[in-house]
Amino acid sequence: MSTIGIIGSGNIGSVLARLAVDAGHDVVIANSRGPQSLAGLVDQLGPRARAGTVEEAAAAGELVVVTIPLGRVQDLPADLLDGKVVIDTCNYYPERDGDTAALDSHELTTSELVQRHFAGARVVKAFNNIFAQNLGELQRPAGAPDRTTLVIAGDDEAAERTVAEFIDSIGYDVFDIGGLADSWRVQRDQPGYAPAYTVSGDPAEPRRLTREDLERLLEQADRSIR
Repeated sequence: MSTIGIIGSGNIGSVLARLAVDAGHDVVIANSRGPQSLAGLVDQLGPRARAGTVEEAAAAGELVVVTIPLGRVQDLPADLLDGKVVIDTCNYYPERDGDTAALDSHELTTSELVQRHFAGARVVKAFNNIFAQNLGELQRPAGAPDRTTLVIAGDDEAAERTVAEFIDSIGYDVFDIGGLADSWRVQRDQPGYAPAYTVSGDPAEPRRLTREDLERLLEQADRSIR
């Protein structure tokens, strides 16, 4: 199994670390507060996980997850992830991240903005449109009749395959919805955003989504701009 670098130890980062370890991957996880702040988390995760600096997580990961507030992406060195396959989980919350003209005008999607910053990386959008709680409880073995589908978007087919294999390994089917420019369809406030994986918008009531369910939700998004 591969080593997964995770930059960000919040809700999504912590859940992905657990899912990755459970699937047999090694994990190096980092945050802005330093490895010492992650001692409790890595103790819970067990011997396949270790805490590191952001630079160590980036270097160790054959696949690197960036799961930090979008407004903090620019604080990371632009060459930090050169040559890496990168999963971008970021969402745009202007009240938290500050206003970004290219996002407000829809010139760029959030993942295109991340790709523009990490120009030497191969960015794939994933995990941004599901609540962390649901991500940690809807996983199922391959072939299970109640397996849930997650979406990805990217401009590099090989990178998308790498990400799809990882997602499959942690318990989910995968639906490729297109390039980074198409990832707006699962951004904040779109029909395929996180509440879609719940019964009534409440993460305490998870709901399985199939590829067909997601196709219908994406069609709703497409109709909303016509």
